[in-house]
Amino acid sequence: MRQLNVHEIADGARFGALHAVILLICTLIIVADGYDLAIMGAALPSVMKDLNVAPAQAGMMVSAGFIGLMIGAIAAGMLADRVGRRKTMAACVVVFSIVTACTGLVHDAVLFGIVRFVAGIGIGGVMPCVVAHVTEFAPRKHRATMVTVSFSGFAIGGMLAAVLGNAMIEAHGWRSVFFVAAVPLLVVPFVVGLLPESIAYLVRTRRVAELRAIVRGLHPRFEIRSEDALVVPACSSPVPVHDDVSVGLLFREGRLSSTIMLWLASFMCVFVIYGLASWLAKMMTNAGYSLGSALNLLLALNVGALVGGVSAGLLADRFPIKVVLCSFYLLASTAILVSGSDVPVTWLHVTTGILGASSYGGQMLTYAYAGQFYPPAIRSSGVGWVTGVGRLGAILAPVAFGALMALQLPRQLNFLVIAIPMFIAAAAVAMIGHGHSCVKGSARDIHACDGSSLQ
Repeated sequence: MRQLNVHEIADGARFGALHAVILLICTLIIVADGYDLAIMGAALPSVMKDLNVAPAQAGMMVSAGFIGLMIGAIAAGMLADRVGRRKTMAACVVVFSIVTACTGLVHDAVLFGIVRFVAGIGIGGVMPCVVAHVTEFAPRKHRATMVTVSFSGFAIGGMLAAVLGNAMIEAHGWRSVFFVAAVPLLVVPFVVGLLPESIAYLVRTRRVAELRAIVRGLHPRFEIRSEDALVVPACSSPVPVHDDVSVGLLFREGRLSSTIMLWLASFMCVFVIYGLASWLAKMMTNAGYSLGSALNLLLALNVGALVGGVSAGLLADRFPIKVVLCSFYLLASTAILVSGSDVPVTWLHVTTGILGASSYGGQMLTYAYAGQFYPPAIRSSGVGWVTGVGRLGAILAPVAFGALMALQLPRQLNFLVIAIPMFIAAAAVAMIGHGHSCVKGSARDIHACDGSSLQ
């Protein structure tokens, strides 16, 4: 009787049709996710004018959505480890698509914030599920690249928000760009029908037939015999199916300090990204730029994010992910400082693009890093908490940036303040240890674990 380690098979597989399906569907989900989130930044100046909202109140409206993001990321991450990622992802897409479209029907600032809160739950819930799913199925040598490529959909969604916002808001009003958010409902049947379920979840629920189908999908020419046993690493499924997947598991086995550092880095990075996503257009119009020019800078930010996300994954698959992530955070800090200086408009677009590449690339790598750091059975929970704590930064950022704008400080000083959190994020990542993680080369690399088997 042969013993087939499912995770070793996934790690050593060549990129094939099953990987392409997973990557395509997950990327489409993140495109929709990115659009739903970024459209708020593109529409904010028009929303403020139409609803007669002051900057401080607008910050609270935006933060309501980010509170939903935090709750959604934590809850969906833990829920996915309990009931499966496929159903969780599909439910989140349905929620954020329908509710974001309903935002276009709102005529009151308070109700606007409530609707954004509910939409945020769905938007936030998708992120940890996608990271965990792509990480679990990706070949080891392409793992970081596949995660960041899927999350490049976030930048594509942001680009769509900027382009459609520029084309539709002046012609049809800000409500039109929210109605477009219903389109991702078309992706849901593909999520339910084509995505395989999580390997770790299938092991915990002992669904051997589906595991065998996954092995065949990963290696179409590989013959599985009826007597073969599917072996899984012991660290891949430390939580029995009847037990709760609790946050306490993230701190066990020497992961306490590193988990806290991951949370801190995520918080600081997301604080900057979502502050800029919500207020960059307004900051630039305050500086004397037209709305069209300000939205073009928002577009440059997202174009850079697209390039940076893919580049970050390629670099992380060739060099230590920790070193690459620190470098991206430091580059983001530098780009923020340069963007706040008096430079020609052309160079401002270039530095804004570099800022997008380094900050969004750093965010994507943070999620990829977390996906590699935690064992598969608690991976969705681990990524969910890293994402959720980051969303706390997103909650505070719109209010903090609004308060910063209210001070009417010089633009250079504003950007100096915004650069500080990225330096802190770089320091936090530098303090993460691999001694008790599942990152390649660590003491707990999953290939070194003892296994248990299913037949």
